[in-house]
Amino acid sequence: MDEIRPWLFIGRYRDTLYKEALDQKSIQAMLQMAELVEHPGIESLFLHVEDMDAIPTKMIEKGILFLHEQVGQGHNILISCGAGINRSTAYCVIALKEIEGLGLFEAFKEVLRHHPEALPNLPVWESLCEYYDEEVPYLEVMRLAAKNQ
Repeated sequence: MDEIRPWLFIGRYRDTLYKEALDQKSIQAMLQMAELVEHPGIESLFLHVEDMDAIPTKMIEKGILFLHEQVGQGHNILISCGAGINRSTAYCVIALKEIEGLGLFEAFKEVLRHHPEALPNLPVWESLCEYYDEEVPYLEVMRLAAKNQ
């Protein structure tokens, strides 16, 4: 589990399993895409988002609503998927765009800076670009990620 911001963390499925580790980071909400894991005192939302497919608009909007609700309550949020590479990166980018007003590429740079394995796949990145009406060539995302390795 890596800290992107004091209120935003990114991780993989296994990071959702251990309540003690979540408590150490003061996690009060989890946005999950691998499997629903629930703990007392932690708000959880599971989004059925396939790993290699584009994110449907409805799922982007559900995630945005959850993020705004949780940040509005002052909650620290863990965003997780299976491996913590693709889908969780996308939703962390969404979080930074929605909460801090960053552009998609700037938000991706921030996620990558704190979580070196971050790399949304092409259909996921394209779905973000389409949703936010921003043109950020996937080649730029891949170049930045490769530089970071």
